[in-house]
Amino acid sequence: MSENLQPVPDDWSRALAIVAHPDDMEFGCAGAVAAWTAGGKSVGYLLLTRGEAGIDGMAPAEAVKVREEEQRASAEICGVGSVEFLDYADGAIEHSPRLRRDLAAAIRRHRPELLITFTHHDFTYTGKWNSPDHRNTGRAALDAVLDAGNRWIFPDLQDKPWNGVKYAAIAGSTRPTHAVDVGGSLDVAVASVEAHSAYLAGLGLPPGAARGPLEAFVTSTGERFGGRPAVPFELIRF
Repeated sequence: MSENLQPVPDDWSRALAIVAHPDDMEFGCAGAVAAWTAGGKSVGYLLLTRGEAGIDGMAPAEAVKVREEEQRASAEICGVGSVEFLDYADGAIEHSPRLRRDLAAAIRRHRPELLITFTHHDFTYTGKWNSPDHRNTGRAALDAVLDAGNRWIFPDLQDKPWNGVKYAAIAGSTRPTHAVDVGGSLDVAVASVEAHSAYLAGLGLPPGAARGPLEAFVTSTGERFGGRPAVPFELIRF
């Protein structure tokens, strides 16, 4: 039997989520974000792309506008204070010094104690092969935590180095170690997913289709978390 999941540490006040696309947070861990913000914590979102390649039946130039609007609406539902986009090309994110520099700059600017990202591993929790955007974003985000704290890496950055990141919480991982109780934020999590209505329609999902899978997911996780509905994370300590 798998080991029980431990609570994500609570000794932080600011978090920054770094993910590749609109909807990555909603399908990964919006319930946890909603629980955190309801408890008074500050969470910001940084997205590398605007998800322009995410809707098969919609041209990228149109999808950029639609998906940005949906992401901002979804984040607002969860109490997220800021949403930023870096305008990398959807589907073509590479782990590079440029990306690490951009993410280190964001970490220095936001000064989070918790970093949130989507899994950098080859497979996601669903058992499917993970996209290169997810893998490269997650790995670069973790590397950027170290870059942000070293004054001699990317010395042209204006903000002072930041060594205050205590933890990285990795959503969608096949190796979860910790979890967050979402019993009081499940409805908010469902609403945040459903805010991506054009994206869901592009997947062929009718309105209301998100609740069942999300409830099943948090209930299954709860079997390793004292029977409480929960969102799992792989936790890395810095």
